[in-house]
Amino acid sequence: MSKANSTTIKSRKSDHVLAARKRQVEYSEPAGFDDVRFVHNCLPEMDFEGVDASAMFLGKRLSAPLIIVGMTGGYPGAEKINLKLAAAAEAEGLAMGLGSQRAMLEKPGLASTYKVRKAAPTIPLIGNIGGCQLSKYGVKKVRSMLDDVEADALAIHLNPLQEVCQPEGDKKFSGILAQIGIFARDLGLPVIVKETGAGISKEAAVQLKKAGAAMIDVSGAGGTSWSKVEYLRSGKKPVFSDWGNPTCECIANCSGVIETIASGGLRDGLDAAKSIALGASFAGAALPFLRAADPKKEAAEWKDSLKIAMLLSGSKNIAQLKKAALVITGRTAEGMERLGIDPSKYARR
Repeated sequence: MSKANSTTIKSRKSDHVLAARKRQVEYSEPAGFDDVRFVHNCLPEMDFEGVDASAMFLGKRLSAPLIIVGMTGGYPGAEKINLKLAAAAEAEGLAMGLGSQRAMLEKPGLASTYKVRKAAPTIPLIGNIGGCQLSKYGVKKVRSMLDDVEADALAIHLNPLQEVCQPEGDKKFSGILAQIGIFARDLGLPVIVKETGAGISKEAAVQLKKAGAAMIDVSGAGGTSWSKVEYLRSGKKPVFSDWGNPTCECIANCSGVIETIASGGLRDGLDAAKSIALGASFAGAALPFLRAADPKKEAAEWKDSLKIAMLLSGSKNIAQLKKAALVITGRTAEGMERLGIDPSKYARR
């Protein structure tokens, strides 16, 4: 890789974080959580201290099924951000994902920007590489990359929307599904396939399960629009800035197919609780933690809100939260109906 290309990757990643922190880069259309509400239980018959939000993830116990999802790495300054996020996740017993590690593979000197185990020795840590890069690097090189940061799993991110809107983006998307199958078979670590903000359809979830993915992260529309970020960088007309499948629809559509992580527009623990009641096993976010002055405080508030939602829905543990009654209305209900999902079934269970 040329020095110019390496510089381009580093500057692009820095641009991404700066835009996410300082600019309006979220979808104009919501993720759908405002259309979802719990049926209130005024007789929960349990103490708040008795609510158990713990969950197992990648063989490790979390205090709550929450993930600070991957967002950055690969440029000067990223190490400080990642260490701060990792310390927050460790302190609150959450999982954490790293940003795309392509820069680390191209320039090993940037590996330090992803190495967070000194701040988070016990939590589940998810490595990250793009689907477009799988055939270039191969299983052996990616596994070495994961071992170097002591990751427990690999997230393969799919971002065709971002790539086609990015001035220097990769436009070759053929053969990715076959590569995911190879990695799922040969990597020796769980493979999670994640979108980057535009969502995963049921049809794609079926294909990914057949390929051997352990789980998916739907990363639906409603949160950060990475196409919007790229339009800000290029100055082009933002034609596809709101393209994608809303997160709540994705969760309802995919969670019956494969174990699902919900992300994309979640902004607090109540959204996380709604995600799990819709069918997700875990819930995560990036932007709220990236923008938080104190990510540890933010994580603690998410946990507290999640547990309050559990209490008020009469859910003593996560298994009961998955069966909690929901009323779904508005555009989310309409979208679910168009997809062949009966939104009223969530209120009748």
